[in-house]
Amino acid sequence: MHLTLSNLLCSATLAVSCLLPVASGLAAAPANEQTPSLQQAYQPFFHIGTAVSLAQLQQPSRSELSLIAQHFNSLTAENIMKWEEIQPIEGQFNFAAADQLVAFAEQHKMFMVGHTLLWHEQTPAWVFEEATGKPASKAQLLARLEQHISTVVGRYKGRVHGWDVVNEALNEDGSLRDTKWRQILGDDYIATTFALVHKIDPSAKLYYNDYNLYKPEKRAGVLRIIAQLQEKNVPIHAIGEQAHYGLISPDFTEVEDSIKAFAATGLEVMITELEISVLPFPPGMTPGADISQYQELQEQLNPYREGLPADVEQAWEQRYLDLFALFLRQQDKLHRVTLWGLHDAQSWRNNFPMRGRTDYPLLFDRQLHTKPLLPALIKLAEAQ
Repeated sequence: MHLTLSNLLCSATLAVSCLLPVASGLAAAPANEQTPSLQQAYQPFFHIGTAVSLAQLQQPSRSELSLIAQHFNSLTAENIMKWEEIQPIEGQFNFAAADQLVAFAEQHKMFMVGHTLLWHEQTPAWVFEEATGKPASKAQLLARLEQHISTVVGRYKGRVHGWDVVNEALNEDGSLRDTKWRQILGDDYIATTFALVHKIDPSAKLYYNDYNLYKPEKRAGVLRIIAQLQEKNVPIHAIGEQAHYGLISPDFTEVEDSIKAFAATGLEVMITELEISVLPFPPGMTPGADISQYQELQEQLNPYREGLPADVEQAWEQRYLDLFALFLRQQDKLHRVTLWGLHDAQSWRNNFPMRGRTDYPLLFDRQLHTKPLLPALIKLAEAQ
């Protein structure tokens, strides 16, 4: 059955009028309404998570944290556990924000995910350098990695339930990125890192996390990583498929194929960093490309400053419903689905690939009003 937003919202149990057109301002419910809980609706199937920012933790008077507690049962640190935030200077750790986030997760009995221990981005330059500025030796970099993991994972042992151990280590063709981690430590640095984390906290779930894993060639690269770790008896428990999706791409058949392929290895699968953008992407442009040449396309690429046309919002809503219908079909393989943020103003998509764009990718709008999609997603779960 092809479920639509109108089908789901027309239930007598919902207070949203089905006589209203689907438009950007439709029946936006205030944040303090007694909306049914998203995480409770999906509790029988998998965790529902969100990423939390430092700004949200620093503004407890806003209703954001109460919305997070109401609708989500898993948290991921958006940025505050990345290396540049938690150890910006060698030996100087800043745990204030991370401590606050973990305490919030514990208070609300949430599944806490640490993000991320090893990544080629948002890692300070000193990590890879000697005091003279020359490249660090293998022994020096390994010692720094061991200290970082020992300190961070050790601090949250038994409190952070899963770690994104390695993030985005693959090129689009499935080969290993030629990062400084790989250049200095060698091709086995992924296995080394997973083993280090497991040694410090044997109870923690360990994850590999990457984007575009629906692509067959990149999926094959992850399958090679899994096989290599399993051959060495190095623990890995799940694959995180980042889901930075749009209205047209990817083909959800490929997404479903990747879930099946990873689950066939015996691992669980997680959908991480989920949002669905409504904005067009510069033609021929790939993530990380120089955007200066695209500035003249600003008007074309930022068409919805004043709100979404009804047909675009309807397509966006249907895209989410189709995706969650897929997740429910594969519920036995999924451990968690995490949205990358709470509300539209928080999303990184507003400023990618160029600053100043206005996107609408998440379940709450810029005023923290509930979008009609949220009760529709709840109804979708309740129909199972």
